[in-house]
Amino acid sequence: AMEAEAEARLLLQEARESIEAARSYRRELEQRLRGLQQAREQIRESAALTRDVLEQHFNDLKGTLKKLLDERLMSLLQEVDTIEQESIKPLDECQKLIEHGVSTADDLLREGESAVHGDVGHQNEKLCNFTKKALHIQLDSLPEVPSLVDVPCLSAQLDDCLLTILKNQIFRHGTVASRPPVQLEEFVEKPGGILVRWCKVDDDFIPQDYRLQYRKSTASHFEDVYVGSETEFIVLHIDPHVDYQFRVCARGDGRQEWSPWSVPQTGCTTLVPHEWTTGLEGYSLSSRRNIALRNDSQSCGVLYSKAPTYFCGQTLTFRQVLLRIETVGQPDRRDSLGVCVEQQNGFDSLQRDKAVCISTNGAVFVNGKEMTNQLPAVTSGSTVTFDMEVVQLGPSSNEGGNFKLRVTISSNNREVVFDWVLDQCCGALYFGCSFSYPGWKVLVF
Repeated sequence: AMEAEAEARLLLQEARESIEAARSYRRELEQRLRGLQQAREQIRESAALTRDVLEQHFNDLKGTLKKLLDERLMSLLQEVDTIEQESIKPLDECQKLIEHGVSTADDLLREGESAVHGDVGHQNEKLCNFTKKALHIQLDSLPEVPSLVDVPCLSAQLDDCLLTILKNQIFRHGTVASRPPVQLEEFVEKPGGILVRWCKVDDDFIPQDYRLQYRKSTASHFEDVYVGSETEFIVLHIDPHVDYQFRVCARGDGRQEWSPWSVPQTGCTTLVPHEWTTGLEGYSLSSRRNIALRNDSQSCGVLYSKAPTYFCGQTLTFRQVLLRIETVGQPDRRDSLGVCVEQQNGFDSLQRDKAVCISTNGAVFVNGKEMTNQLPAVTSGSTVTFDMEVVQLGPSSNEGGNFKLRVTISSNNREVVFDWVLDQCCGALYFGCSFSYPGWKVLVF
């Protein structure tokens, strides 16, 4: 009986596992059906949009082409009118001169006939006057009439090869692509931002520039966020837990037009943005509190982050901008950028215990001690990054024993790597900066 009961329980367990496996299988199939439906909708929607774009484009072309042809026809007709008027004008003047001569000759003929057939008593006087008048008119002088070969003979010169050229250009104009030459590849969460990566998927396409756009999922229009030759970009000012849509396109080498857009994809970050703490007299902050400016105040000290928002496995980036360079003077050896376990007031630098930092002259400090390796000096436009990963020391490291972080600090295409040993487990760190002279401006992300 016990064996039968155990066998029944085993069969029941196997049946339940089969039922759960069937449910999981059904869920996977339903998910794939939804994926197929989305793919079908994407094909249909993109095909409909492409039809609309093609029809609108060619309708615009036809309208523009008709307008250009009408303008060219009007220009040629005006040219015909101008040549006709300018050529007819001297002929009209010559005709008026000849008609005037004919009228004068008629008057002279009537006067001559009257003199010849007139009264004998007055005949000599009339003949004398007629003869003088005839000599004065110069009957042997005739106006010049141009021959037909000397006057314009208008004609239209129309080259039929234009139709062949247009035909060849039109037949080559426009293409239909089944997929864009570049696609979005990866989204990496950043504090208050998203690192977007994309890649080329068309081997025959040679990109010159890329163009990245984004929008909130509730917005209707995309906006440009990056144009350049890189294949990744950190989009800042991203609200946590809010969906954003991204798309990318490219411009071929030596071309002006952009390629079709990639398939829009949704990205999101769950990490709150890095912020400097407010209230320190020596620093002014931007509205988003991710930029700190060392002001003219005589007060000094370390400006810390609002909270320990830097976690191991992330990349912390400081970007430096020098303002009013003539007022900065020489950097101070106490100037530094870095991370620390906790906020400690009363210090004027991060070059202390439980902190790692880089000074503005490139020296690296670990727990207040300067390392032998040195990085390039931090100057205007410099970018400094911190990367850390946990390295455990012994089984008691999570209970207050030694705790080690492998730290990589990069600046100006050079980096140093070292192990930072702490006496306590630390998963989240503060970041900070300290500057002795006004004008330093630090963006953190």
